[in-house]
Amino acid sequence: MNIPNGKKIYFASDNHLGAPTREESLPREKRFVKWLDEIKDDAAAIFLLGDLFDFWFEYTRVIPKGFSRTLGKLAEITDSGIPVHYFVGNHDLWMNGYFEEELNIPVYHKPEEFIFNNTTFLVGHGDGLGPGDKAYKRMKKVFTNPFFKWVFKWLHPDLGVKLAIYFSVKNKLISGEDVKFLGEDNEWLIQYSKKKLEDKHRDFFVFGHRHLPLEIDLKNNSKYINLGDWITYYTYGVFDGETFKLENYK
Repeated sequence: MNIPNGKKIYFASDNHLGAPTREESLPREKRFVKWLDEIKDDAAAIFLLGDLFDFWFEYTRVIPKGFSRTLGKLAEITDSGIPVHYFVGNHDLWMNGYFEEELNIPVYHKPEEFIFNNTTFLVGHGDGLGPGDKAYKRMKKVFTNPFFKWVFKWLHPDLGVKLAIYFSVKNKLISGEDVKFLGEDNEWLIQYSKKKLEDKHRDFFVFGHRHLPLEIDLKNNSKYINLGDWITYYTYGVFDGETFKLENYK
């Protein structure tokens, strides 16, 4: 993709809309929608890197209640011809066609490579990548197993969604590890990026999941970027065809 003059690629992640309650997350949702409304004038594309919702599960004919402002704004943006790309996170693993069919937004379940103006990006949410976190990796296999998804689907939505939200919110929205940099040797996504560089050069590795805004220089002029979140930092990434910046939406 060649970025037209005056246009930019935007990246955002980890809104966790609905947490800890819909009422408490509403101001964050309005702020995010306002940002979407402002960037659409010069956006060549928008990448949302997962955990837009704190919980999301698509039944055959039911989607979770709420988030109409966000979904409506995304529909307006794609209807105007601006492409939006979505990467599922660990809180919204269970997407099954609604974004593609209703919003014309492609959904990715693993990192994907993109080239903008001859600059190579590897983009993903970031959960379960790199060494360590074996307990989560085992849990993710259960969550994504077709049989267990089928069993959950047969719960009445009122019960299933209520149960899932309870366990989601029971975990801290921001953990202790999310507020401090652990060092390159202990940051799994940095280790993942370094490993991927052994196979092929990428100019930028862009992820979410970590909640902490990070810009780390890797070898051979490559860079690891973590986008932060829309809970504490309200940070997002911008690529203008030449440079990548992390910015704060004030």
